[in-house]
Formats: sequence, C-alpha cells, structure tokens
Amino acid sequence: MVKIQSILSIVASIVKIAGSLFILWATFGWKVRKTRRAFERELIKQGMSKENARELSTHYKVLKDQLMSTLTHVLRR
Repeated sequence: MVKIQSILSIVASIVKIAGSLFILWATFGWKVRKTRRAFERELIKQGMSKENARELSTHYKVLKDQLMSTLTHVLRR
C-alpha cells in the first residue's frame, strides 16, 4: 500500500510541476506580446515608422525564443 501511495505522490508532483511550467510558458508569451505592442506604440508616438518599430520589437520575440530554447534544452538533459 505504501508503494502505491508513493507512486501516486510522485505522479501528482510531476503533474503539478508540468502544469506550473505550462502556465509559466503561456504567461511569459503573453507578457512578451504585450511588451512588444507597447514598445511599438511608443516608438510610433515618437515619430518612427510602423515598419521600423515592428522590426525593432521583433528582437523581444527573438530573445524570448532564445530563452525558451535554452530552458527546454536544460530540461531535456
């Protein structure tokens, strides 16, 4: 009986950690999108063209993608 409880406890912990990581991933993506939009709006208000503002804001997405790639690489090890 103790073995079954231990296994169930381990499974519950893994599900909890996986859920937390998924929420972290989704929240991080949402925050980056909001930051990019705000950055673009501020650049456009300062007189920059939309195309140039969008090009500069893509660096936020690139950094997010690099960070997420690094984290997934670490988790796979």
